[in-house]
Amino acid sequence: MNGWVVERTGKRVVIPGGSGFLGRALAACLVDRGDDVVILSRGGSSPVPGATMAEWDGVRLGPWADHLDGADAVVHLTGKRVDCRPTRPNIDELIRSRVEPVRLVGEAVRNASLPPAVWVQSSTLAIHGEGGDRVINESTPVSGVGPAQMVQVALAWEAAYRDAVEPVERAVLLRIGVAVGGSDDPATDRLRTLVRLGLGGTVASGRQWLSWIALDDLLRGLLRAIDEPSMRGMYLLTSPSPVTNAELMATLRRLLSRRVGLPAPAWLTRLGAPLLGSDPELALTGRRAHPERLLAEGFTFDVTDLEEALRRALAATSEAEPNST
Repeated sequence: MNGWVVERTGKRVVIPGGSGFLGRALAACLVDRGDDVVILSRGGSSPVPGATMAEWDGVRLGPWADHLDGADAVVHLTGKRVDCRPTRPNIDELIRSRVEPVRLVGEAVRNASLPPAVWVQSSTLAIHGEGGDRVINESTPVSGVGPAQMVQVALAWEAAYRDAVEPVERAVLLRIGVAVGGSDDPATDRLRTLVRLGLGGTVASGRQWLSWIALDDLLRGLLRAIDEPSMRGMYLLTSPSPVTNAELMATLRRLLSRRVGLPAPAWLTRLGAPLLGSDPELALTGRRAHPERLLAEGFTFDVTDLEEALRRALAATSEAEPNST
């Protein structure tokens, strides 16, 4: 986390789904500050030195549930990656991969003699579907209209969370922007590949908004949700500086020394994405989000310029071009 000075808290934090990109980064931060970190994972050794791995299947109660009894916090990050073809079976699996583990942790919390003091739950800005040019904040109502793989999945996810957190004293729901940064950042890796293949032009009109957040700011937001007693309810955890798809791709081309990139019309994106096992709506829809609650409560974003965030992400993977500094 770029050499942060962090307060040593000595908390016990349980992270369901902590073996993924974000979970590993968060667990490393917590270990660095002296916390007792337990990652609930489906097998193997702990992906983070100093953290404990407890095996679970996300479906049934087991010995892993003992770690929740008396824990200071649970940070729930489970969920299958959304970058898949939007078939009905895949959408159903996306919902199951989020809803069932949340319900299961909720059952374990209800059975605990001393439930965790705070439950921090990840969610997604995609619950708003296609946002157009309107600015989305915490008071923006969710219409329920939009691609099922975004809206239906997110609605079911958050409904399961609301039911599960009832025994917990403090609950924080974070609708998170696209994370940028770290040595295994999947979003930047995918975009870098497209640019290097000469496919780094705008997608469709290029006016789709990307709400993004630098990984370090995302981690600071998660730590604040764990530590700050006043944080309750739903927050947008995303940079206050969203960009359009055209701005995003132009910035990447500049950093990767690619003067041109073939554009992808909407029809070509809809045709090609399923052939690659991906979802065209990930590129064709967007949301222009603004984190009003965090800003009003004094949270400061360290990185508000996308070019700086991408520069750091590329440097972290040792992939920056010679003139990208």
